[in-house]
Amino acid sequence: MDRVKTELVVGAVALGALAGVAATLGVQFWSQSRAGGAPVAGKPGSDGLSSKTAVPAHDEDLIQEQLARNIAFLGEKGASKVRNSHIVIVGVGGVGSWVATMLVRSGVGKVTLIDFDQVTLSSLNRHATATLADVGTPKVHSVAKFLNSVAPWVEITPIVALWTKDSTHLLDGASFVVDCIDNIDTKVDLLEYCYKNEIPVISSMGAGCKADPTRIRVADLSMSIEDPLSRSTRRRLRLRGITTGIPVVFSAEKPGKDKAKLLELDEEEFQKGKVDELSVLQDFRVRILPVLGPLPAIFGLTIATHLLTFIGDYTSVYDPVLGGYSLAGKQRTKFYDSAMQSLIGQAARMGWKETRDVPVDLNDIGYLIDEVFCGKTITGQCNRICLTTWDPSKPMKIGNIVPVSKEQQNLHEKEIIKGNKSLEEVYSPDTLDHVRRRLDLGLWYDRFR
Repeated sequence: MDRVKTELVVGAVALGALAGVAATLGVQFWSQSRAGGAPVAGKPGSDGLSSKTAVPAHDEDLIQEQLARNIAFLGEKGASKVRNSHIVIVGVGGVGSWVATMLVRSGVGKVTLIDFDQVTLSSLNRHATATLADVGTPKVHSVAKFLNSVAPWVEITPIVALWTKDSTHLLDGASFVVDCIDNIDTKVDLLEYCYKNEIPVISSMGAGCKADPTRIRVADLSMSIEDPLSRSTRRRLRLRGITTGIPVVFSAEKPGKDKAKLLELDEEEFQKGKVDELSVLQDFRVRILPVLGPLPAIFGLTIATHLLTFIGDYTSVYDPVLGGYSLAGKQRTKFYDSAMQSLIGQAARMGWKETRDVPVDLNDIGYLIDEVFCGKTITGQCNRICLTTWDPSKPMKIGNIVPVSKEQQNLHEKEIIKGNKSLEEVYSPDTLDHVRRRLDLGLWYDRFR
């Protein structure tokens, strides 16, 4: 019994000693940050950017312990690659702040934060680090200040600036660039620059008006669906000669009449005129986009996961070789194939020569359904989509194929293809106008595929 008591006393003394050492080291870390040893937020320089201070030396054994779970997951080699990486995050709001938080917590050695904006009260429903005390201060400073208290040995460079084509030097030395920009023009400029200069990049699409976390996907931009920001970005990049090769995080959640939408501007603001002057910067959106706090966080965590697994040579959720089929395309392949089979079936029933050689493939079908007709039939239905040749006097090609329901396909075959009725005799003027506009738009955009 005496021996047991002695061992308990010795153990308690040892634990007390360890606690004392940990407390001392914690005070040292805190003191170094307060004394300016770590790059807390930096002071604005003459060029309007934030400066940084040198990162002090820290006990590597303690760092290894802090990162022990990451090392166990990625292995020594993978974790080392993460430690030696430099990530540039452009935009540190609801999505970017969560990306930065998890990358720094996971041991990324160098992080550059770029954002011109300040923390507002409405930012607090989704921002990873901002507090009431941060309202009115630059977002990059809020993130840097918090994360220096988490991992003072990570080199964090906060830059208060709007990224433009004239500030491409801010991306120098980046292992990866993360695009979390709201403004479409700036977003497209950044993605184009990274793509054409072979800088690895991943982009966040729209988290606003979304509520279903199970619909969040990682895929090539060309594979994204049900997202207006993706569609606008994709179309603008096509005009610049870029069609694939940019991974994105997006939500495939379908919009609905009972779901959140972009808020309308008060009528009195329209009456005042000069509505464009209400935006924070020229060309930035004026109206408020409803955002459910957890969704931007999940977008950011998804991006951080992609980066850590990709850099750390772990099996990633995104395969750049296959164009992102792992999460987005695979779930749509059966859908596109089913629609294509309905077209082949129609050709067989009509006895057309294209019965076994329909001149479209799954990529064409996906483009037609998702891009041209926004995932809906010509009358607005979303489920059980089939395809039909629109004008039977013309070839079965893109520009003459439309998505319909099974019932509509049967009616089209009976009345128009077999019955020789005109389109005007079967469809309403509104439907005819809608189809004409969609097909014209599809043919125009098809030049950039």
